[in-house]
Amino acid sequence: MSGYWIGIITILSINMVFAYGIYLAVATGQLNLGGAGFQAIGAYAAAWLSAEMGMPLYVTIPASILVTALIGFAFAFPILRLKGVYLVLGTFAFAEVVVGIIINSDALGGAMGLPVPDYIDWPVPVAGAVIAALICFYIMSTRLGLVVRAVHDDDVVSDLMGVDVRLVRVAMFALGAGLAGLSGGLYAHAYTYVEVQTFNASLSIYVLLYVLLGGAQTPWGPMVGAAFFTLVPEALRSLLPELKMAVMSALGVEGTVNPPDESWRFVLLGVVTVLMMVFRSEGLVTRRLVERLSHPFRRSAAVKEAEA
Repeated sequence: MSGYWIGIITILSINMVFAYGIYLAVATGQLNLGGAGFQAIGAYAAAWLSAEMGMPLYVTIPASILVTALIGFAFAFPILRLKGVYLVLGTFAFAEVVVGIIINSDALGGAMGLPVPDYIDWPVPVAGAVIAALICFYIMSTRLGLVVRAVHDDDVVSDLMGVDVRLVRVAMFALGAGLAGLSGGLYAHAYTYVEVQTFNASLSIYVLLYVLLGGAQTPWGPMVGAAFFTLVPEALRSLLPELKMAVMSALGVEGTVNPPDESWRFVLLGVVTVLMMVFRSEGLVTRRLVERLSHPFRRSAAVKEAEA
């Protein structure tokens, strides 16, 4: 496998883990814009333990999950008292505080970052993405998943029916923070270097878009959203020059055609995002779509069971 495809598979797997971390909070109706902060905590926890303490991978990766989950658990109690735009701003402020602490910490390398001695190849991030997906699919298929969906749809009625809404939201927020920390730990070891500039506000926005535009009604949504926003920009990298050549040829322009600037990839991606928000605001994958696609298989299984 070429180095290019190894890089694509690695970052796609990390993005999927990251998206599932944000999905668990969104599934309870809480918009978390602090994803970059949680990923930074996981990345720096793994990097520091590896570089400064000489810990092996089987310690640094679980530590990135545990540290981030504990911080997410502690942070969830005050922040989840907020609602709506105030919650969004509160989680965003948390990410900025994390970045500020790292920049001003000599032990964490400050603005220069930290090297990470231990390297992981692409099968490890892929395994992490599979585990994260299985965890989320399992949770949403259990009774807890029904409670999570109920809290998302109407927290007042859920509370009247005896559901501890606050406990459910705190638990999902903390578990999601742990998965975001896992994505950070995988990132640190896959790229063998961490610097705080990577974990910026744009990253928090992108990962939230993975979930919202992929679809927050089902665990398939974050997977599809992460794949879409990871692979489409890469596809546009090669398609844009060909598209520009075709347009110039159609207009009768001759001579050398310079390739389009890299920023045009993100302009087109932004246009696609706006169109999806207008015409598919519930996301690419919805609960109804999953039920419709799975209906023929369920019907076939029911027929076989009846014949038996």
